[in-house]
Amino acid sequence: MKATSFATLLERFFIERLMRQRQVSPHTVSSYRDTFRLLLHFADRRLHKQPSHLALEDIDAPLITAFLDDLEANRKITARSRNLRLTAIRSFFHYAAYEEPAHASQIQRVLAIPGKRCLKALVKFLDRAETEALLAAPDQRTWYGRRDHALLLVALQTGLRLSELTGLRREDLHLGTGAHVRCVGKGRRERCTPLTKQAVAAMKAWLPELARNTDWLFPNAQGGRLSADAVQRFLAKYQRIACPACPSLKKKRVTPHVMRHTLAMTLLQAGIDRSVIALWLGHESVETTQIYLDADLALKEKILAKTTQSDQRPRLFKPEDRLLAFLKSL
Repeated sequence: MKATSFATLLERFFIERLMRQRQVSPHTVSSYRDTFRLLLHFADRRLHKQPSHLALEDIDAPLITAFLDDLEANRKITARSRNLRLTAIRSFFHYAAYEEPAHASQIQRVLAIPGKRCLKALVKFLDRAETEALLAAPDQRTWYGRRDHALLLVALQTGLRLSELTGLRREDLHLGTGAHVRCVGKGRRERCTPLTKQAVAAMKAWLPELARNTDWLFPNAQGGRLSADAVQRFLAKYQRIACPACPSLKKKRVTPHVMRHTLAMTLLQAGIDRSVIALWLGHESVETTQIYLDADLALKEKILAKTTQSDQRPRLFKPEDRLLAFLKSL
């Protein structure tokens, strides 16, 4: 039987495996796509072969290991990012194992490439003063400032992921009784997240600003969907603006996920149960919220205060009276 070309196999993997069979999210498709684009450019430089002319046997374990090492050395990616790239490659080779069993030994060597161990750092979050300084940074005299203020407020009070936030449409916002936003998040799980009175007021003020030719709740200037890069850029800008009012922000890296962590920590410190926080954030497992318990220093201090003994002078050991000891032993 004639072997399927690498190009054909990769196309089938994306169209049949990921999109039709597994119906993965667009975010997953984009992440896997970027991994293979980087891998194919690396293979072109290393093997001097155009991507469409590659054979499956060209993409072997030594090449993939060299590719991952190159990403770390030249693109300065973290061990965590390296492991995510490796996950995408493994997924493809799991698919290839069924389609091309003749290459089983090569595929097993690729699947045996170990992930790199990495430090599990504590989650970063903002305190109340930092949050207020960040919200005050946008210039609300401009259209961009009003949009960005509304977006920041919704992000900090709902904990939506970046893709969920930029994917919100007008129809996803409900401002009546039980005000909330609706989104379809990771794992295609639909959820509704309540809005505070402050967020409701901000959204009521923002809605008249939207042009009629856009359905996006937080559009760009042309009415299209706001990009992730645009959000990162204005977050960095507002962080710089807020630093004079709140110097502690200089030591922090403000990202959309940090705002998500901030909401989770706020709920945890308010005494909200972990299962409710998991439901609020759209976590698949309650155990995922364990990272917030690990990062909550205030909670640890309270536990320590309960377990710390009072300041009493230690007493010297005094043996029990011999006769009483005899009676106790009976």
